[in-house]
Amino acid sequence: MDKRDSEAAGEPEDGTLVRYPTLTYEVDGRVARLTFDRPERGNAITADTPNDLAAAVERADLDPRVRVIVLSGRGKGFCGGYDLVDSAERMLDGGLAGADPHEGTVLAPGVQAANHDPSQTWDPMIDYAMMSRFTKGFASLLHANKPTVAKIHGFCIAGGTDIALHCDQIVIAADAKIGYPPTRVWGVPSAGLWAHRLGDQRAKRLLLTGDCLTGREAEAWGLAIEAPEPEQLDERVERLVQRIAAMPTNQLMMVKLALNSSLLAQGVHNSQMISTVFDGISRHTREGYAFQQRAATAGFKTAVGERDAAPYDDFGSAGSHVTEGETDQ
Repeated sequence: MDKRDSEAAGEPEDGTLVRYPTLTYEVDGRVARLTFDRPERGNAITADTPNDLAAAVERADLDPRVRVIVLSGRGKGFCGGYDLVDSAERMLDGGLAGADPHEGTVLAPGVQAANHDPSQTWDPMIDYAMMSRFTKGFASLLHANKPTVAKIHGFCIAGGTDIALHCDQIVIAADAKIGYPPTRVWGVPSAGLWAHRLGDQRAKRLLLTGDCLTGREAEAWGLAIEAPEPEQLDERVERLVQRIAAMPTNQLMMVKLALNSSLLAQGVHNSQMISTVFDGISRHTREGYAFQQRAATAGFKTAVGERDAAPYDDFGSAGSHVTEGETDQ
């Protein structure tokens, strides 16, 4: 596609940065580069994130120039999970509803806050209707026609894994941290993909403890396809995506559809539905309410620090307690 064809299709020229509220989009030859762009908040997820992600993926899917989609993050890490500081500290379970509250709908902060009142009856379907919209947006990476690659550095924690595990390939820096600590309290991974990606026992090893893996462990366990040293991450990802981009688009689509059919036959949709419901339940248990109350009185960081204290002792740690000896701080 030449410049005139690109303009006629309404797509920016190569190298032109398109900005969404939470990420940027750029086409570089045959590669669409999506980059989370809230580094001051650890690229934490807001209500805009699933919409931005789905829109950018659709843009890449429809662009005939693009053959592969790469997702990464600016700043110190890939994604630190949901941006929960305000909702936890202010006791507003609807704090993720974003700038457009859709008054009166399940996306309105007031509707979610009222549904989180411990003195009232909790309606799990109000919670599910809100949270399932996040998973649908993240799942655009799995259901995209074109291959998707997650490039992870620094950290990919909690809700960040809900995004990354939807990608077709994960390349992670050897020293990065990946996992879902909120299974200790106030969370179940709504993507429902851990067992599908790791198998039963390894998924349970992580989610029954909330422990994280290093990038090296993630590769050894089969969660990532490669775990280069941090200084080699960019080079290794580029090598992979350029090899993918050398394939014809129709071949890439057929291979992905064929392999996805096997993955989906395992019951991914059911896993996501059940996990999203349980994620809501986990925030409305006695322990879930206590965690949020602690965050409201002492601050979210303090509450998380206490959650990740002994016997876990991994708050802020870049290391792992999964493989013996992997306890780098």
